Amino acid sequence: MAKINLLPWREELRQERQRQFAMSALLTAIVGVAIVFLVSMGFDRAQNQQNMRNQTIQQEIARLQRQIRRIAELEETRARLLSRKAIIEDLQASRSLTVEMLDQLAKTVPMGITLNAMSQQGMNLRLSGTAQSNARVSAYLQSLTDNELFLNPDLTYVRAASEPENPQEPFDFSVGVTLRTPASEQEQAGFDEFETGGSQ
Repeated sequence: MAKINLLPWREELRQERQRQFAMSALLTAIVGVAIVFLVSMGFDRAQNQQNMRNQTIQQEIARLQRQIRRIAELEETRARLLSRKAIIEDLQASRSLTVEMLDQLAKTVPMGITLNAMSQQGMNLRLSGTAQSNARVSAYLQSLTDNELFLNPDLTYVRAASEPENPQEPFDFSVGVTLRTPASEQEQAGFDEFETGGSQ
């Protein structure tokens, strides 16, 4: 005799499948939420780390900018000190140059020449005086040329004086000359070392 199952097995099977589907859907949702949460935490952590790196970089940039400003101030101070040093060296050189110039001028004036005026503008001199003759003025120019302190003597004029103060010197003359630029202390020191080494 055949057995007939009269229980509602199809309904139970459908309910079991629905329950399994609901469990799977719930599990999937939980896993999805967990993944989203973990990814969000990872993004937040990465963003926080990047913000910290950005802050560190900004602090380093600010520190470097302060150092750059300090370096610029030091460079400006150095430039001012070098400028003052150059001025002091020029004054010292010009002081000794003035003494040497007056000494050499006295040595270059030949007989029959009298200097009455001298003006200086930078390294240029203007010498004016009286002379016995044109030949004396030429001799004076040659004397200036032979002196190492004076460069490029140039006769501006020589003419008969309208009212000579000294009848022995009836000519007026004017000469322009350039002073040789004095060697700097470093160049002079190097020259002295060269001489010392050469003498050895």
